Amino acid sequence: MKYFGGCDVGSTYTKCVIIDENGKIVGNTTIRSKINAELSARDALEQTVAQVDGLRDISDLAYLVGTGYGRNKVPQAQENISEISCHAMGVHVTNPDVKAIIDIGGQDVKGIAIDSDGTVQNFAMNDKCAAGTGRFFEAMANAFECSLEEFSNLSLTAKNVIPITAQCTVFAESEVITLVGEGKPRDEIAAGIQQAVAKRCFVMAKKAGAKDQVTLTGGCAKNTGLKNAIEKVLRIKVVDLAVDPQLMGALGAAEYARQKGME
Repeated sequence: MKYFGGCDVGSTYTKCVIIDENGKIVGNTTIRSKINAELSARDALEQTVAQVDGLRDISDLAYLVGTGYGRNKVPQAQENISEISCHAMGVHVTNPDVKAIIDIGGQDVKGIAIDSDGTVQNFAMNDKCAAGTGRFFEAMANAFECSLEEFSNLSLTAKNVIPITAQCTVFAESEVITLVGEGKPRDEIAAGIQQAVAKRCFVMAKKAGAKDQVTLTGGCAKNTGLKNAIEKVLRIKVVDLAVDPQLMGALGAAEYARQKGME
C-alpha cells in the first residue's frame, strides 16, 4: 500500500493529512504554527507519519505536496500547490456536491468556486485587512476574556444584535471593550461581531458564485455563531463537511499527491 501526504503550513496552524491509495484518511495532525515554517511542517508530518502502520519516516511517503503560506518550507515535498487549489480539491473529495467555499484563514478570507473536477473555477481574496479572519476572532475572544469556543457560541442566545461599526480589527476591539464596559448584553455584542464578519464574507461568496449553498473551511468554520450569521446574511445554506474543515487544505494537497503518485 502506498501512502500520500499533504502538509498545509498556515499562519496560525499547520495541518497534515496522510491518505492511502483509495483516498482514505489514515492519519492527520493539527498543531499551532511555530515562527519557523519548516519546523512546523516537520513536526506535523512526523506526528502524522507515526499514526500510520508501515510508515517510519517522511521519506516513506510515495508523494508529498506542500501548501499554505509556508508551502515552500515543507521538507521532502516533491511539489507545492496553492492553498486555494488545495481547499477546492479537499472539499471536492469530501462532498462533490458543494461548489462554493468561504475559507476563513488566520489572516485572510477567500471565496472559492469549484469546478466539476475539483479545480478552481474562480476565486476572490481579502488579504489587505485582518478584519473577519482568525486573528480577528482571537482578538474579539480576548476582549470578552473567554475562549474561542465560548465566544463562537455566545451569540446563539442573543435576542437582538448590537451592530459593530468599526471595520479595523484594532478599532473593533476597542469598540467591543467599550460596549462591554458599558454593560451592554455580551451575547448581543457577539451577535454584532458575527454579523459584521458575515457581511464581509457575503462579498467573497458572491464573487465566488455561491448561489444555493456554500461550505466553510479553515478553523473559523467551527464557529457556530458565524455559520448562523452567514446563513442569515447570505440567505443560503451552509453545508457541514464530514471531515474537519480545518483539514481541507491538507486533504486537498494529499489528494493531489495521490493523483501524482499513482500516475
